[in-house]
Amino acid sequence: MTTSSPPRRILVVCLGNYCRSPFAARVLADLGDDAVEVRSAGLIGTWQEAHPEMVAVAAVLGYDLTGHHPAPVTPELIEWADLVLAMDHAVLDRLHALVGPDSATEMRLYLDHDRDVPDPMGRSAVEFVYCALLIEAGAANHLP
Repeated sequence: MTTSSPPRRILVVCLGNYCRSPFAARVLADLGDDAVEVRSAGLIGTWQEAHPEMVAVAAVLGYDLTGHHPAPVTPELIEWADLVLAMDHAVLDRLHALVGPDSATEMRLYLDHDRDVPDPMGRSAVEFVYCALLIEAGAANHLP
């Protein structure tokens, strides 16, 4: 008899849960299949859905963001996760401040080599594509 381990719980966080973290969560969930449970959240913002440009880029790459509903990050959501992935240094710093030094949850940047995923908000369509490609390429680093 084979026993499977529970899925790895991953939380992806960006500033507004509008562009980067929704796309990263969808990529990780799709590629990780049953091995992961993924959620996304943001530090600020009151958006009702994912950014239309990111939805369009995601669709071209084969991902569906149409059902995304932004959520605020909370200490409880951080504690739910086995791994919290921040899109940039500023987000990671705010997450550490939110939960304090005693949190047992692993928190790190989404990209390796200490790199930020640039925020495409307010920028050209090309920046959304670049952001999405960076996120897609980095996904394998977080999957079991």
